[in-house]
Amino acid sequence: MIYYSTYILVLIGAVICMAASAHVQSVYKRYAGVMSSAGLTGAEVAYRLLQTNGITDVSIGHVRGSLTDHYDPAKKVVNLSDTTYGSRSVAAIGVAAHECGHVMQHHSGYIPLSIRTALVPAANIGSNLGLPMVIFGLFLGAGVRYADGGTSIGTILVEIGVVLFFFGVLFQLVTLPVEFDASHRAMKMLKQYQILDEKELPYSRKVLSAAAMTYVAAAASSILQFLRVLLIAGVGRRRDDD
Repeated sequence: MIYYSTYILVLIGAVICMAASAHVQSVYKRYAGVMSSAGLTGAEVAYRLLQTNGITDVSIGHVRGSLTDHYDPAKKVVNLSDTTYGSRSVAAIGVAAHECGHVMQHHSGYIPLSIRTALVPAANIGSNLGLPMVIFGLFLGAGVRYADGGTSIGTILVEIGVVLFFFGVLFQLVTLPVEFDASHRAMKMLKQYQILDEKELPYSRKVLSAAAMTYVAAAASSILQFLRVLLIAGVGRRRDDD
């Protein structure tokens, strides 16, 4: 059955994501041991960047875990992980600045970020229900022709499932410019405000570049999974041609 044979695409995507994750963990660990000459923690850097840019309505939070850092635009909180919040390493400072880059995007109305935020509900639904709906549609007899030329409920469900799943892919693709731009803003601020010196900047850039590759890997994996959905859905379409 094509459902099982296409698992190779899922496997390839998983390997890509694991390789990217292992790479960022390795790079982060390497530069987490390099302390910045400024002696500032990730939390202090985040606070300074926000204050310097006149942003006073965003707070700095502390969340558990490693590299679980994120900006919550709804609550206006920059959440820094255990490995970032109190660390004075160039790696932690780069990550903290990256999250502040998202704050700057939000503050300036960066369009890709607005699009990504708007896609969240549809992406969540598509990722969870897209493939099951396609499978259920095939089970109900997608591709079956009625005497009056009408479309079967199975075919309709398959088509809806494909569209829903695509929203998840679109979310991953829109995420790429958002993350790359946040890193660009981060490096620009770290240099402009002299938080890191010329020797330290490349170290933080390497950490952010490695982190960016995890998003590229996620997008590639999402595309491969979408291809799988299309192949599975194609079973129903071929029935229409028989």
